[in-house]
Amino acid sequence: MVRNFSLFTSPGMPPTANGDPHAAVTCVHAGPPIFYAPNNTRDGRGTWVMTRARDQRTVLQDTETFSSHRSIFASALGENWPMIPLELDPPAHGIFRSLLNPLFSPQRVRVLEPAVRERAIALIDGIVASGTSCDVMKDFAFPFAVNIFLRFLGLPDDRLAIFVGWGQDLLHGDAVKRKAAAQRIVAFIDDLATLRRKAPVDDFMTFLVQAQVEGRPLTDEEVRSIGVLLFVAGLDTVAAAIGFDLAYLARNPKDQQWLRSKPTRIVVAAEELLRAYPTVQMIRVATRDIDFDGVPIRKGDYISCATMIANRDPAEFECPNTIDLAREENCHTAFAHGPHRCLGSHLARREIVIGLEEWLARIPAFRIKGGTAPITHGGHVFGIDNLILDWS
Repeated sequence: MVRNFSLFTSPGMPPTANGDPHAAVTCVHAGPPIFYAPNNTRDGRGTWVMTRARDQRTVLQDTETFSSHRSIFASALGENWPMIPLELDPPAHGIFRSLLNPLFSPQRVRVLEPAVRERAIALIDGIVASGTSCDVMKDFAFPFAVNIFLRFLGLPDDRLAIFVGWGQDLLHGDAVKRKAAAQRIVAFIDDLATLRRKAPVDDFMTFLVQAQVEGRPLTDEEVRSIGVLLFVAGLDTVAAAIGFDLAYLARNPKDQQWLRSKPTRIVVAAEELLRAYPTVQMIRVATRDIDFDGVPIRKGDYISCATMIANRDPAEFECPNTIDLAREENCHTAFAHGPHRCLGSHLARREIVIGLEEWLARIPAFRIKGGTAPITHGGHVFGIDNLILDWS
């Protein structure tokens, strides 16, 4: 029941030119449905790996047995506090989730959509005006996705590159870089909260410092932990998803042309690309000893529910390693499952769809530029860099 597997160090996971970490993880489906991976975390701790999507759903739904309180961010500081609401268990989780849900509702996203589309168009038109190739992550994916999130938080984007750098160091740097980035992010969130208490405006941080739960104001620590979560969540995942999507279309000109000829199918295609190229591994901690389908999970054990493994489960998806942009009834778990399903999923979906719509409408048939190679990596959050697209 022990396998030498890690989303950080197994073949295809470290930074790799022209890599495909999502395809690399599919090897686990040839083995036992649940196994122990001794080094499947950034700090070298072991996890049980759930390979079946149905088992992952069971774990993610059972918050009494499998806790989400891991202090992922705080551990970089040598501290132990939860990001709210991601690392809270019920009933506390529900209290804060109810506070935040209206801010990310489909109705709220519809209000933001014109600004999202305007940003995409402005960036792409600038790219077209400057030539016939670009580094799509630096020139489009990060400036687009991160700007939208900063705008949502009420932050200017003149520090966008600095914020993205913090996110890269936090998620993909060594222990020293992670700690320094975490310290900078906490200091920034604390300073912003102090400013908004003194001079409130119509933005998210003002909402937080004025909000109440159960008839009381949020504490400084609660404001910080919510602010940190939303700040970090907006720095990487949507940009990475857009990058993987455009890399796929660059390598598959028939699918690219099909979407150009049928732009109304982009919404369905985006769901298939989310299934095929999700970016996040969820970790849970066992709160008690349990026999899980014959597996002796013990209190304190880590359990990995990696979206990239569940979304390639042959028991859930016909030909799971084939990307079929016309696939219907796509019940993927790119945004997780259960009470902790991604708070920002509605916004993320619209960003991805709008980004693809405007890119395909404005950029001619594109390919990966000759002589270049995208760099992919696995880890807690999968990513892609050096994606140079050419349409000369």
